[in-house]
Amino acid sequence: MGTKTADRPCARDRLLDAASELFYEEGVHTVGIDRVIERAGVAKATLYSTFGSKDELVRAYLQRRHEATRERLTRGLQRYATPRERLLGVFEVQAELFGTPGYRGCAFVSASAEAPRGSAIEAASDEYRGWVRELLTELARDAGAADPSSLAQQLALVYDGAAVGARMDRNPEVAEVSRTVASTLIGAALGA
Repeated sequence: MGTKTADRPCARDRLLDAASELFYEEGVHTVGIDRVIERAGVAKATLYSTFGSKDELVRAYLQRRHEATRERLTRGLQRYATPRERLLGVFEVQAELFGTPGYRGCAFVSASAEAPRGSAIEAASDEYRGWVRELLTELARDAGAADPSSLAQQLALVYDGAAVGARMDRNPEVAEVSRTVASTLIGAALGA
């Protein structure tokens, strides 16, 4: 990662911090690189020498979001004792985000909504989505689901729907509904 001097983050980190704030708040398609550069306090040449293009900056922003989500979920799931509890725990950990100030939904849904096919944005979003499905499949397998892949697909839809619902309705309480739906699906797949 980048280095810093005397408590000031390196240019790469400042660019990523600025991009993260602006892209998440306003969207990757509406924020131009000039705003990111201004917020980061770097020259335009620094952005291009560090990332090469806005698409690559967006990709780096999404990778950072992916890493943060993976860390948050991994850490959060440690508090659950059984595989079944961890599977349902995914929705409880997700729900913790919904009420936080500045919650604006899933960064990957927002970024990929207008991304062209084959773009760096699509690739980063696909990687994240694959990780979510893989996590849910692994947890379903550990919990003893007869068809872990099918259960994971169902739970991924609930997970996505909860994030979109919490954002669109501006209602963190949607987490209770998603947890109930997830619990019903898990119960049907694993038995009481």
